[in-house]
Amino acid sequence: MKKRKFITDLFKNSAILICTLILISTGTDFYAQGNLSFPVVDTGQDTYYNNTTTITAPLPGSSFYGQDATYSGFQPSYTDNSDGTVSDNISGLMWAQTPDLDNDGDIDYNDKMSYAEAMLAADTFSLAGYTDWRLPSIKEMYSLIQFDGVDPSGYQGTSTAGLTPFIDTNYFAFGYGDQSVGERIIDAQLASSTLYVSTTMVGNQTMFGVNFADGRIKGYPTGPMPGQTVDKQFYVMFVRGNTSYGINSYQNNNDSTITDNATDLMWTKYDDGQGMLWEASMSYAENATVAGYSDWRLPNAKELQSIIDYTRSPATSNSAAIDSVFNCTVIIDEGGGNDYPFYWSGTTHANMSTNNSGAWGAYVCFGEALGFMEMPPNSGNYTLLDVHGAGSQRSDPKIGNPADYPNGHGPQGDVVRIYNYVRLVRDASIITNNDEIKEIGESLKLFPNPVKDEINIQIPSEINGNIYIRIFSMNGQLIRSQQSQANSEITINVDQLVDGMYLLNIIGDKDVLTGRFVKR
Repeated sequence: MKKRKFITDLFKNSAILICTLILISTGTDFYAQGNLSFPVVDTGQDTYYNNTTTITAPLPGSSFYGQDATYSGFQPSYTDNSDGTVSDNISGLMWAQTPDLDNDGDIDYNDKMSYAEAMLAADTFSLAGYTDWRLPSIKEMYSLIQFDGVDPSGYQGTSTAGLTPFIDTNYFAFGYGDQSVGERIIDAQLASSTLYVSTTMVGNQTMFGVNFADGRIKGYPTGPMPGQTVDKQFYVMFVRGNTSYGINSYQNNNDSTITDNATDLMWTKYDDGQGMLWEASMSYAENATVAGYSDWRLPNAKELQSIIDYTRSPATSNSAAIDSVFNCTVIIDEGGGNDYPFYWSGTTHANMSTNNSGAWGAYVCFGEALGFMEMPPNSGNYTLLDVHGAGSQRSDPKIGNPADYPNGHGPQGDVVRIYNYVRLVRDASIITNNDEIKEIGESLKLFPNPVKDEINIQIPSEINGNIYIRIFSMNGQLIRSQQSQANSEITINVDQLVDGMYLLNIIGDKDVLTGRFVKR
């Protein structure tokens, strides 16, 4: 069973908190949960992998501990409404159950639409009495992906009976590419409403789509593919509900961490600053301490994609595809230009290989999704292009030498780096995970209490050096975070807080001191 890395004894005297916080308990794990507008649905990956194949669950501290299957978030949960719609119980989105838009009982090329057609069709689509359907954004579309799927790329057969797509077919109808009209099995891309703010290939206007056949986000032309006269065709599933899904709400904690209050995820402001192998990225995350927290983890693919900013790109904003509140290391890419990294996730991108089913790890492009395109085909002349756009999700070998892939990998020559970067994540509403905790409660002197403008904090003499001061609402939301030097008394201004009760933490090297105060 996957479990988040929570502390087993949140406080030595937890009765106070149990009375004042809503705590969710799973075994010995505790965390506070509020209402989220953008809860990231878990990947559903519960298989463990090493650098090549499946393994038994690794123990804490051992190799490959900390991968996707180690942790569980909001597990996928759906309701079949028996009217052609499916409700996602986590995201608050309702989906059309099938891309069979011609209603002939099968899913084939005749159901597909161009990007322009799909946008128009959303305006008139009606199902189950609802008329407020829309073409999903790329974050809405990606919320359905599940990484218990198996990539069939390279599969030489024609039968799809034994294949496993990256979507829950217990609830959703799914179709592979229509081989009867010459499509590949993997030509099962679903359209989104999200356009790339730059262009791909040689100036193509580009739409991001999710391929539930092979488990990727890539950019596709809104017009014809090379050599074609008809616009690229996509399967379409319309969505309604929760119009806030996919919209981030960042809070700079001023301690090298960023909280997304929409997802309840806390991120490191800075990445690791250098590329590393997949296994090393997990070890780095499991042993990291930032801003007094030591429960960081390597994000799964969906958590990582949640912080992509699809309004930004290297070519249009001269930045990575991420909000400016974050910092991304500038790299020199394979063409010698300035660019931004691919970032490892803890998610394995499983394939059909007998001996190397777990050899590839999923990453997300925060810079251009580069590839070596042979132009013209079969000419031996390769040109480095942004083939799929910043914000794509692809995969890399977990080990090896990038020099062994001089022309990239796959039909678009995806560049292979193997040594990818890391940005850490943790659950924002977990108050602390320190192994040694001292809960002083009311003996942490906070005065005046109740308070109107300024509150004074008496710091016990055994606390010294740098400390972090954090204020939480009583539903567990981090309200404020700041770093300070321990003194006998510290004063902070709270006049901007709304009236109510709050928790205040003082986090030192080994101790976490907790008190309560009332703002009036």
